[in-house]
Amino acid sequence: MHVKDPAAAFEKGRRHLMRRDPKLGAHIKKMGRERPTFAPRDPFHALVRAVLSQQLSTKAADTIERRVVDLVGGRAALSPASLLAAKPEALRAAGVSWPKISYLRDLASHVMDERLDLHGLKHKTDEEIVVAITAIKGFGRWSAEMFLMFCLHRPDVFPVGDLGIVKGVQKLTGMKRRPKPRTMLRAADGWKPYRSIASWYLWRLIE
Repeated sequence: MHVKDPAAAFEKGRRHLMRRDPKLGAHIKKMGRERPTFAPRDPFHALVRAVLSQQLSTKAADTIERRVVDLVGGRAALSPASLLAAKPEALRAAGVSWPKISYLRDLASHVMDERLDLHGLKHKTDEEIVVAITAIKGFGRWSAEMFLMFCLHRPDVFPVGDLGIVKGVQKLTGMKRRPKPRTMLRAADGWKPYRSIASWYLWRLIE
C-alpha cells in the first residue's frame, strides 16, 4: 500500500482514533495541533541510519552519520557503491562498530545485486517488506517496522516489541504490569487501520 499523502492519512487516522477510543481520544485532544513531520526520506539512507542508530543515543548516531556521509563524499554520494568502496578501517575510525560495518556492507550488497529492490518496496505489503528487510544481517523486525512507519509512512504498523509502545499501552489502559504482545494487539484492535498513528501518540504519552 503506497501512501501518496502521509499528512492527509494522519489526519484521517487521527479522527478515526478519536471516534473509536475515548481514552486515546482524550490524549489526542490534549496534544492539540502537534503532528509528526513527513519529510521525504531516501530509503537506502533510512536503512543506513537504522543500522547506525542501533543501541545509541540520537546525538551519538547523528555524529557518526555525519562522519560516514563525509567519508563517502557527502549526502548525495551516499549509495551502496560508495559504502562498499569505503575502507572498513575508515568506517571504524568514523565511529562505526565492526558488527555494524558488517551490517552496512550486507545492506549495500543486497541493494547492489537487487536482492532488496528499494524502488519496488512501495508496491509490497507490510509483511513482505518485513521479510525482505529482516533477510539482511543486523536487521530485526523492529528495524523493519520503523522503516515502514517513518520512511514509507505505512499507517497500520504496530511495533509490539518497542518498549515505548509497551509503556504507552500500559499507561493508557492503566495496567499494573507491562502488557504482553497478545494483550497489546487486542488493545489495539480498534485502532486498525491506523495503528502507526496510534503508536505516535503512545510515544508522546510517555514523554
